[in-house]
Amino acid sequence: MPRRKSPPRLYLDTKRKQWVIRDGAQFIRTGCVESDRHGAETWLAAYLGRKHKPVPSVTPLIADVLLAYASEHLPHTAAAQNAAYNIGNLSAFWGPKRIGEVTARNCRAYARERTAAAARRDLETLRAAINYWHREYGPLPSVPAVVLPAKAEPRRQWLTRNDSERLLFAARHVEHLKRFILLGLYTGSRSGVLLNLRWDQIDLVSGVMLRKAYRQTEISNKQAPPVKLGRRALLSLRRWKTLDGMRIAHVIHFNGRKIKKLRRSWATACGACGITASPHTLRHTRATWLMQAGVDHWEAAGHLGMSLEMLERVYGKHDPQFQKRAANV
Repeated sequence: MPRRKSPPRLYLDTKRKQWVIRDGAQFIRTGCVESDRHGAETWLAAYLGRKHKPVPSVTPLIADVLLAYASEHLPHTAAAQNAAYNIGNLSAFWGPKRIGEVTARNCRAYARERTAAAARRDLETLRAAINYWHREYGPLPSVPAVVLPAKAEPRRQWLTRNDSERLLFAARHVEHLKRFILLGLYTGSRSGVLLNLRWDQIDLVSGVMLRKAYRQTEISNKQAPPVKLGRRALLSLRRWKTLDGMRIAHVIHFNGRKIKKLRRSWATACGACGITASPHTLRHTRATWLMQAGVDHWEAAGHLGMSLEMLERVYGKHDPQFQKRAANV
């Protein structure tokens, strides 16, 4: 039997610095520049929707399973961008295989080529795609079990007050990075929330920031509730609003243009002050500071947009009352 060609996928034309769709021997230009990965993935989803007509089968190729999931289900989900990236990773290894080849051995072979966290995210997407096929094009005689790598322990790195001051000093001449750091420390919001934050999501009178833009879908495992802003946060935001005026839409921007991802500026600032951290460290830091201050756990969880169980499991030990009575028995 001839080998099944890989499904359409994104390919970066390094000469033109543009994304194209590679479909067998064809290269379809998207017009999206290298930094516009999200736009390119939107193009790919639309292309798959026009091209792919899945046929119900109980022994489908994984390529068909992934394509059906990408073209029919993902466009209606909030996590479409990340899942589309995962599908691109899965296609080369799994695409030519059939559903019966989803075995523990093949899952482990796939995981060996990636970090445990990356492989787990990809395989979770594969599992979701198989379940979608089972519902829409099955039923399958048996749904294969996708074996996942062990879940990594939550990262617990956080910054001390002194660390945060040094990081802010290193970023003092980079306005967009300074704003990102301050809002991360003031609200504990995720990087994506901060970089997408618009001025119309902030009420400078009542002091409330909406993490989720109007009509934006919330991902079930990434809560994005409103957050009350403190005095220092409001002072900074009012000063920035005066500087930006009415012409700039996003709170964190570079010369008025939205920033999609922090690249060199974050690494440069961390290197300058000798700190090893990722942007997500700011969220860990806020959660830790709230616990150290003895803030009520329910209130802290709501402030962070985090489940109470997660807050207590990961950060509860920083609470001054942590096991205090038990320790003194």
